[in-house]
Amino acid sequence: MTLRLIQFVDAHGTRGVAAAEDDGSAKVIVGVTTTYELAKAAIAAKRSIADQVAQQGLGEAVDIALALSEGRVLAPIDHPDPAHLHLTGTGLTHLGSAEGRDKMHAKAKDAGGEENLTDSMRMFLMGVKGGKPASGTAGAQPEWFYKGNGYALVGPGAELVSPGFAEDGGEEPEMAGIYVIGEDAQPYRIGFALANEFSDHVTEKQNYLWLAHSKLRPASLGVEILTGDLPSHVEGTSKIVRGNEVIWEKPFISGEDNMSHTFENLEHHHFKYELFRVPGDVHVHCFGTATASFADGVKTQTGDVFEIDARPFVHPLRNPLKTTEPLASTAKVMRL
Repeated sequence: MTLRLIQFVDAHGTRGVAAAEDDGSAKVIVGVTTTYELAKAAIAAKRSIADQVAQQGLGEAVDIALALSEGRVLAPIDHPDPAHLHLTGTGLTHLGSAEGRDKMHAKAKDAGGEENLTDSMRMFLMGVKGGKPASGTAGAQPEWFYKGNGYALVGPGAELVSPGFAEDGGEEPEMAGIYVIGEDAQPYRIGFALANEFSDHVTEKQNYLWLAHSKLRPASLGVEILTGDLPSHVEGTSKIVRGNEVIWEKPFISGEDNMSHTFENLEHHHFKYELFRVPGDVHVHCFGTATASFADGVKTQTGDVFEIDARPFVHPLRNPLKTTEPLASTAKVMRL
């Protein structure tokens, strides 16, 4: 059995963490109310998450399906101070990820020589060549981007809000690594979660230097954190539902067998920065995708529901799209 961690609110409004198994059954973890609290206890005791759960003990059963239907399942990780959660990601990491991006950033090409490659294709090929070095050594560094802090992270069923100035709001089905920084300034990985790395692809398409703008959007995390290592081959399905109709659906694959980088290399190039090794901080780091509806010409609209489902995760991730009204005027800075 693989241990899965789920954060929820009970019928009385009290937070808790459940330990779930492969068949979907779950029980409350005694003595903790958040995944963050559990992880910090494990780090302090120099135990694995599984051993810390065994030490805490399990209590009453939790009906996760019922909690989901009642909107009582939270993102599987958060921080007491959302400003101390970093939401980041890497792109062009999957073996099929360059095609869609290359089309977005296409330049005129002559005979197809290297000097005529897009910057996206150059970055992708760097990963293919040097993204899987021997363990313990640094390979090619990936594309990296910042999405926001804990205020930008939403859980299962919550709305993904596209700001009124956005050109588009589209899904990106991904695996995300979940980390807590120990008092020793060492990153500790709790496990992996499904993620929708929601982005503005129309803005990005206009100029790849606007990638940073296109990524400053919320992201959602799936129901559970899968502790331990992610399988080397993951198969899933991403779809968009409009009303009662599935308007787009496509399979996607992830895991290191289908990537141009190892997780170890991607983690190294994120956590090599001292800024990202501040004790007590939480990191949610998205590892990229090769599949997005935008590449197939889909234009999303308010009310569309994104659904991402992949084994070995038990529960799919669903989030409706909401678009806010445009600002009446430009953002104003007050003088003090």
